[in-house]
Amino acid sequence: MKIVTQVKLMPEADQAAALSATLGTVNEAANWVSAVAFERGVPREYELRKHTYPELKARGLGAQAAQHVIKKTRDAYTTLKANIEAGNLGKPGSKRRARAQCKPIVFRPQAAQPYDDRCLSWQYDAGTVSIWTTAGRLKNVRFACSPDTLKMLREHRRGESDLIRRDGVFYLLAVCDIPEAPLNEDPAGFVGVDLGIVNIATTSTGYRAAGRGLNRYRKRQLDLRKKLQAKGTKSAKCLLKKRNRREQRHTANVNHIVSKTIVTTAERTGHGIALEDLGGIRGRVRLRKDQRTQLHSWSFHQLGQFIAYKAKRAGLPLVHVDPAYTSRQCSECGHIDRKNRVDQAAFACRACGIVLNADDNASHNIARKGETVWTAGRESRVPAPV
Repeated sequence: MKIVTQVKLMPEADQAAALSATLGTVNEAANWVSAVAFERGVPREYELRKHTYPELKARGLGAQAAQHVIKKTRDAYTTLKANIEAGNLGKPGSKRRARAQCKPIVFRPQAAQPYDDRCLSWQYDAGTVSIWTTAGRLKNVRFACSPDTLKMLREHRRGESDLIRRDGVFYLLAVCDIPEAPLNEDPAGFVGVDLGIVNIATTSTGYRAAGRGLNRYRKRQLDLRKKLQAKGTKSAKCLLKKRNRREQRHTANVNHIVSKTIVTTAERTGHGIALEDLGGIRGRVRLRKDQRTQLHSWSFHQLGQFIAYKAKRAGLPLVHVDPAYTSRQCSECGHIDRKNRVDQAAFACRACGIVLNADDNASHNIARKGETVWTAGRESRVPAPV
């Protein structure tokens, strides 16, 4: 299982200048390669290399750096094609899709640049890296990370690392290949997880992560951004830049805490985890204008990803179930009725009369669906006919 680990670089002033110049040079070269690829109909990587490699070498790029620039550009076009085919850029003929198809891909001046072990070496005991730049090889560039991250890097780092610059700070994103735990193929049951906005997550084991604090935090951040944008002064713009991604980091931290709690409970009880398949929900749901910001800031996909990789590390089975009628079906008698859902928080079955919290009821339905999906997807243990 591959996990991306972020490490903060702490270069000296001259080292920082060399790293910044390197990112600018390689991304300028990537833009040129992108223009060549677009002009030639985005050829395969080998053919694109024949048209661009000599020029990249002439621009002062090393052999490996030139190869990575070409590969990075070709991968960007592959991703664009996949997004177009998946409909992520709109339907055929839409303005957004037409804009993406009518011009070459452009890389930001400080966009990420991949490095392999020939261009980048790690000195874990010294806490430094040696990295290629256009100004030559930089040695003894210090990095900082937690002891657990350092242990993970030392034992499991494999493959490429990306150099990025974010808000004036350099980071290395290293890929760690961690061995997967043996999968528990006979779980005692499934923990159903109902995802929402009012309650971030509600499980069939009784755990509820309330979203009140996070929603209030988002509202404060939104009001502050509006106030600073309306003010428009230089100091207001500086404060906006300083607060950039603060809400994103806070939300990710909350999702890490919630996902860890869910996976730890499932691991302790020997259960699997059942999640709703909420893909495309933003396109299906129709809301009033004042509710759209709340819906589009709902980070259910990130929380699902965190639960998925943590469950994989723990060897827990994870299934995604159809969310249809989970909020309208009674978890006791199975009766489905739109009127069962009294309001956001209350559920009252019209058939058997049971009254439950709506999210608790939905989580039990998801848990039962998870068991059904898992049983249906397991390999048959019936002996082969003789």
